[in-house]
Amino acid sequence: MKIENDWVTIEIDTSAIISQEADYKTTVALCEKGKYSEAKPILKKLIDKNPTNSEYHRIMGQVLSDEGDQEEAINCLIDALRWDSKNGWALLMMGNIFAKFKDDVPTAMKYYDQAQIANPKDNITINNIGANLMQQGKWEEAKKYFYEALKINDQYPNTHFALGMIAEIEMDLQSAFYSTIQSIKLNKSKDVLYQNSVRQAFDISNKIIATDTGNKIFTEYRYKLEFEGGRKIDIIQDEEIPTAAKFEFAENYDRETHIVKYNPTYPAIEHLIMHELVHLDFVIEARKVKLNQLFISTQHHKNAFIKGLDSTIKKFSKMGVSEKAIVEYCSNLFEGMNRQIFNTPIDLFIENFLYSEYADLRPFQFISLFNMLQEGLKAVTDSKIIELSPRDIISKSKVYNLVNALQFKELFGFDLIKDFNASPIELKLATDFYDEYLQYRDDKGPAEEYELVIHWAEDLKLDKNFELVNEHEYRIKNKDINTLIKSIENDPYDLNSKDLYKEREMDKFQKSQQNIGTNMAVVMFMVDALSFFETKSTDEIKKIAFEIAMQGTQGFKPEHDKYIVSSISGKIFSGYHILAYYYVSWALTIPEMLSQLQLPYDEEYSLALKMYKPKK
Repeated sequence: MKIENDWVTIEIDTSAIISQEADYKTTVALCEKGKYSEAKPILKKLIDKNPTNSEYHRIMGQVLSDEGDQEEAINCLIDALRWDSKNGWALLMMGNIFAKFKDDVPTAMKYYDQAQIANPKDNITINNIGANLMQQGKWEEAKKYFYEALKINDQYPNTHFALGMIAEIEMDLQSAFYSTIQSIKLNKSKDVLYQNSVRQAFDISNKIIATDTGNKIFTEYRYKLEFEGGRKIDIIQDEEIPTAAKFEFAENYDRETHIVKYNPTYPAIEHLIMHELVHLDFVIEARKVKLNQLFISTQHHKNAFIKGLDSTIKKFSKMGVSEKAIVEYCSNLFEGMNRQIFNTPIDLFIENFLYSEYADLRPFQFISLFNMLQEGLKAVTDSKIIELSPRDIISKSKVYNLVNALQFKELFGFDLIKDFNASPIELKLATDFYDEYLQYRDDKGPAEEYELVIHWAEDLKLDKNFELVNEHEYRIKNKDINTLIKSIENDPYDLNSKDLYKEREMDKFQKSQQNIGTNMAVVMFMVDALSFFETKSTDEIKKIAFEIAMQGTQGFKPEHDKYIVSSISGKIFSGYHILAYYYVSWALTIPEMLSQLQLPYDEEYSLALKMYKPKK
């Protein structure tokens, strides 16, 4: 730089700068590989050529510190700060040396504070300060910097992991679990930190499970439900049950007491007990509005299911498997599939409820759900099971298991989805199911979980395995003859039923009719009905209307062709024929209640009236 008269002339040696930049990059690359002996000569030449460059001195200080020469490292870092007092990395290095090698935490803290001021928005610098203090056992000092790092960026998994480690050391296990799970959730790749976080989550969970925390949680919840439901709840061990746990409703066993059974060989049994208790909680809420549903599966359903296993049965027979073993296998397959059909949608709501309302139970929930997912994983990926089992059933079971895996990932960040080796179709179906659950989750009303039971079973073509019936109405109709008569008197034609199964069948029927458009068969049958009823009195027509309505409580199927109405002698009705008579008889005698039949034949009736020519 030259100053002559009124001019300042600055000459920049661009070739030297370019040369130094290349040497600088070479030095950094060598240092990253730990090749200090090769890096130092190049670095010394850079410092000689440009002694005012703060970074050259900082890198030399780091090299010397890594080599164990802390005094010379400090001298280099002092030079770095002389030329740039706000060199955050140099300030950080100085703090590290005084904390780690000089055991001079007060001095180290001064440098750390200056490093934070130099890089106030750099959460990684602040996190690294905390990490160095933590390595020295300075937990309180470290936490200060970790919390500051979170204020800047609460999405950095390293910081959460470190806070989890400190909390575990301080025996604040619930906080440790929370921070560790946050680290897992925020880690987008399965790197070393992810693996360490998962390992730490299991270690912390097992320590919490060893305490009496879970016992206190389910004991209090149990008493609450006993008060709300008006029945005592017994909790007993049973290693013979086919699942990890089950709830036996007193009403289903004709006894006064509910029973929760759990298999003690499973880990985190407190979560299993709580899970079953939530089943009761949901039922109590649904019963208050008389919407609770019963899952009914009869021998008829079972026979239809087993009929679809013909190829598998033949294969087992050729293998020499005994008939008894084949029957037992088919029965277990049917019952296992039904458990998934009924439980998977409801369990999602239960686990979300537990996660949201009982934070202290989360470590139990984590271990328990992981264990059950491993069971489900084996059931649909084990080569021997796949070889012997029907592919269709394996695929449907896998979809249900994937839904559980999707929730586990959302709740705890632990991704097991790829382990299922699902096809794109299976994964999409599971994702669609989970998305539908999310639409219900935050504002679920009583008994709405049963809608998902039906929807998913229909999509998987498993709805022939069962029926859902309204519990209130089912129990009334099966209690005693006097109660049954009273219920019939109050609603003789079952028009006010809240049975989800009937609603589902009616919905399917109405949609099928919409697809058909104007049903000319129904129109012609209505013309026949109008002709038949023309000579009948209103009372006679009403009697027929009521008789058909009584039959209608069991449901009419258009494809059936052997319906008989005792009031109409000499006629055998097909499904559409009796539906036409059903509609016309009510339209003629009880038109104000016609809409309650939910028969989509208004257009057909209008056309029939135009076509019908009264007798003279």
